[in-house]
Amino acid sequence: MQDDENVKQKGSGVSRRTFLKASGISLSIPLVMGYKVVKVQGAEVKVYGPGKVPLNLSINGKSYTAQVEPRVTLLEALRNELDITGAKRVCDRGSCGACTMIVDGRAIYSCSTLAIDAQGKSITTVEGLMQGDTLHPVQQAFIDNDAQQCGFCTPGFVVACKAFLDKNPNPTAEQIQKGLGGNTCRCGTYMGVRAAVAQASQKGQKGGKRNG
Repeated sequence: MQDDENVKQKGSGVSRRTFLKASGISLSIPLVMGYKVVKVQGAEVKVYGPGKVPLNLSINGKSYTAQVEPRVTLLEALRNELDITGAKRVCDRGSCGACTMIVDGRAIYSCSTLAIDAQGKSITTVEGLMQGDTLHPVQQAFIDNDAQQCGFCTPGFVVACKAFLDKNPNPTAEQIQKGLGGNTCRCGTYMGVRAAVAQASQKGQKGGKRNG
């Protein structure tokens, strides 16, 4: 058997060992050459990567603009740049559902969606569900069924329920349980949430008056 050092890529003149060595060296070099220095709590910190770019988002029927780095998530852009804070940052790994928003009719985890990828799309957050002082049927149903405790997961659950009912207006109990599997409640209010969805599916778009 020939030694690996002498076995070369056909027509390339480079051995596999040499190629792997070169690849290892290249991976140790920053992919973005150069850096800028920013002050963080009095200390100078080197920052690698592209700078901020213009961003335009359509949120709850309104247009918003901001300057963000391409790596910024939709959740970060709304909370940190636009002061739209209904969606919460909890797991930050796309698993708990507290950051759920509706983008072009589909429920998504905004903590794992880049803000620049949401441009040109219709974004709905929990802030956009009310009509004046009238609660959305899902919001009213959450109140009626005591479907919240600490409340941290509630905005994401409400938005996820709304998106679910848009596609399944008359779900069965089994469909409700399966359809909300992407959201987690650490307080364990799942029975209240399921009851709220069942109630909202019956009420249609009647809604309810805001308490207080």
